[in-house]
Amino acid sequence: VQLQASGGGLVQAGASLRLTCAASGRTLVDYAVGWFRQAPGKEREFVAAISRSGRRPYTTNSMKGRFTISRDRNTVYLQMTGLKPEDTAAYYCAADGGAGWDEVLTKEPSYAYWGQGTQVTVSS
Repeated sequence: VQLQASGGGLVQAGASLRLTCAASGRTLVDYAVGWFRQAPGKEREFVAAISRSGRRPYTTNSMKGRFTISRDRNTVYLQMTGLKPEDTAAYYCAADGGAGWDEVLTKEPSYAYWGQGTQVTVSS
């Protein structure tokens, strides 16, 4: 599965962005999907994930209220609002087909497939 993350860009603090994750040539309907991010000089960290069913979206506590994950048959979205300079990072989507229907995967090793990342830069 080849994943493509898009929607990043350069924005000012307080702005919103919606990131998109799609699979090349196929749907994501059978995959649990997650978003991770990596800032310069830091380790990659979990942001949000959603189950195959779509009924269990989950955002890490530090970003709840600002970041929301959702999906349709073909695409997974990360809606980001109230962006802060510390949100500056490369954002990666990941997918795995082995998860249970309502299972949410929050750990990097749980994911078999990774996209190339999309850069989000938030200026103050």
